[in-house]
Amino acid sequence: MKKFSEFRVGDSFYSTCSISNKELEEYLNFSRVRNAFLEDREKEKEKIVSGRAILSRMEGEFTRLSQIYGNHIIFVGTDGDPDWKNRNTRFLKTLYTNQVLKLKFTISQKDDIDEEYGKIGIDYEGTNQEGETIVISKRNIYRIKKEPPR
Repeated sequence: MKKFSEFRVGDSFYSTCSISNKELEEYLNFSRVRNAFLEDREKEKEKIVSGRAILSRMEGEFTRLSQIYGNHIIFVGTDGDPDWKNRNTRFLKTLYTNQVLKLKFTISQKDDIDEEYGKIGIDYEGTNQEGETIVISKRNIYRIKKEPPR
């Protein structure tokens, strides 16, 4: 685990995941998302993964990174990236269940809040096995305790 003081803007961390049909079904049941487009494709073996399900998995994978896990950290929101016309997230290609998603998390912002807490901005990027970008999500903001519990 890294402490707030050890993080640097530009640091990147990596992970890999996939979302199974069962995990997607559990997510859709929990979130109560209804989408006729996704429902029409349910008979196919590999299903299209909804964007929110992708982002949820990406955040989950971020919190499990060895550099992050153990910190008192909480997601507090998103800010549009001023260098990207104030956009936050774009889905560029379709992700299907059981397809491998390679994740890159980059620290794009680091600020002090007060003596006890800091704030980090994390850019997410997900690519498939062919290296094609599936999703980009910029400036996901987290509040983090500067000195984690021992």
